[in-house]
Amino acid sequence: MPIPTYPILFYKPPTSLTGPTSPIPIPPLAQGSPFGLDYECELVIIIGKRALNVPESSALDYVLGYSVGNDVSHREWQLKRGGGQWALGKGFDGWAPYGPGIVRGSVLGDPQNLKIGTRVNGEVVQNGGTGDMVFGVKQTVAFLSQGTTLLPGDIIFTGTPQGVGMGRTPPLWLKDGDVVEVELEGVGTCTNKVQFDTQKAKL
Repeated sequence: MPIPTYPILFYKPPTSLTGPTSPIPIPPLAQGSPFGLDYECELVIIIGKRALNVPESSALDYVLGYSVGNDVSHREWQLKRGGGQWALGKGFDGWAPYGPGIVRGSVLGDPQNLKIGTRVNGEVVQNGGTGDMVFGVKQTVAFLSQGTTLLPGDIIFTGTPQGVGMGRTPPLWLKDGDVVEVELEGVGTCTNKVQFDTQKAKL
């Protein structure tokens, strides 16, 4: 994908949030596609106080702390069936595991100087750093607060380094039973197992 001029914004519903060791449930609707299920390790920002029209210079003052998360994505529904709306391929129940805690910036240090990565079944598939983010924490918080109020407890997933399954040759799609670990330096690791739902789709 080309580097965007502005951050690409999409929403995940609250029901997509889950814990650092919870299974990732895959509904029948997201099973069986040749253009499939993907992982994305991401630095996660947790907003600490009401923010509106915040400048970059003070954006970090509105951040409570940081976690690591997996922006679980189904590329078929994100890019081909979603009508241009990415949320349809990223917002299924349990598709935003994050944790294992929230670390304050005063403890973590510079959020743009951290190692971040992903392992699938123990194999390293993403190995990057937050310094490579196209839009840093300051830019992201400031941009999202322009004309839209961010509230305490809002959770912002920020983008992923190279190595996602879609970008590999051949592509690496997650399967039932795969164990995905996303890790952020100074924060810890989320370890989640992919679990296919056996109920039949009703469409």
